[in-house]
Amino acid sequence: MKKVDNIYQENADYVKRFLVALTFDVDLAEELTQETFYQAVKSIDKYNGTCKFPVWLCQIAKHCYYNHLRKKKNDNVESLDVLNEKGIDFDNKELQISEIIETRDSYVSIHKIIHNLPEPYREVFVLRYFSDLSFKEIGEIVGKSESYARVNYYRARQKIKEQMEDTL
Repeated sequence: MKKVDNIYQENADYVKRFLVALTFDVDLAEELTQETFYQAVKSIDKYNGTCKFPVWLCQIAKHCYYNHLRKKKNDNVESLDVLNEKGIDFDNKELQISEIIETRDSYVSIHKIIHNLPEPYREVFVLRYFSDLSFKEIGEIVGKSESYARVNYYRARQKIKEQMEDTL
């Protein structure tokens, strides 16, 4: 039991930050973090060591989130104002979103653009932009290569830029 507590103490914050970036909801991220560790304990015998343990936990967390979405019929999108209040900082990021955002309407538009990105672009973008994960880690989480993560992140950025130009 002590070993499980140590694993939780060492990895819970990492998993929670990953889930916050994925869900944009701190309370949901906390709930899903608990579910992630429950599922991890249940399936610890399936961990084969081919990826880092925190990455394996994030894969479980991602599946917990997808299960949550399947159960939830109406996925209400929060405005970026709420996200900003939750501590998600859009300053000093690659797209320089803070330079473009001048009104609440454009702020919400950018959030909608990110949320409406098709998969795998959305997931890769969120993992890189909000969680600051390396492309290698992203590749491990989504079960693909580092190059796959790089290409999809680039494509996601292009799609966001194109849609932002269309809305301006």
